Amino acid sequence: METIALSVTARAPRLDDRPLEKRIGLVVLATDHTTEADFTRLVASERIGVYVTRIPYANPVTPENLRAMQPSLNAAAALILPNEPLDAVVYSCTSASVVIGDKEIAAAIHAAKPEAAVVTPTAAAVKGLRVLGARRISVLTPYTIETSRSMADYFADLGFEIDRFTCLGLTDDREMARIAPEEIVAFAREAAAAESDALFISCTAVRAAGVLGKIEATIGKPVVSSNYATAWACLRLCGEEKARPELGRLMALPLGQWP
Repeated sequence: METIALSVTARAPRLDDRPLEKRIGLVVLATDHTTEADFTRLVASERIGVYVTRIPYANPVTPENLRAMQPSLNAAAALILPNEPLDAVVYSCTSASVVIGDKEIAAAIHAAKPEAAVVTPTAAAVKGLRVLGARRISVLTPYTIETSRSMADYFADLGFEIDRFTCLGLTDDREMARIAPEEIVAFAREAAAAESDALFISCTAVRAAGVLGKIEATIGKPVVSSNYATAWACLRLCGEEKARPELGRLMALPLGQWP
């Protein structure tokens, strides 16, 4: 067989500082079906890259199982483009953010990615609700009452008045991801109290971001969901200020100071 001649060019290629201008890291549950799809649709672009790692998690959704993820947060964040800076890191679990705590999550991620803004669904939802001017809220979660209790306390402790808090009673986040979009709209209609300023739909597994505009049109109020809020925060943190009101009212508004 004839030997094929190989050669190296005389000139090395010019390298850009980054393949994409901005970098967002996602730490998602091993069982998550929804966050990556939502961020691909809402956030990723020719200038914003979304880079994902998964964290060990086992159902059912209980405070104990949610808290068990905390020791893995640092290592998970460190796996996203090791030794390279990120602009933001999202820990994509709403109920665990309440159980573990926003500050504790930020500390664990900052130990691996000190330069990154840390975004949790709870902190992003609070920021979004405040930017929308909401003080009185209704809340819809797919969780049991046991898992939802600490979330009710979280929002109440931050000064929100909760008019109605509705739970669907599910214990498996894979089932939460399978709730049909038209069912999300129907349950949102039932969950929104007339006197509330806005509705918050919890859980990064729930596919609410894809029908959020439809829910707003149905109930006549602003709506914030977990993935929608973190996507909005990440876009603004990456300097993307384009208004996209067709995706929901919050997508037309600036972030302001974070967190």
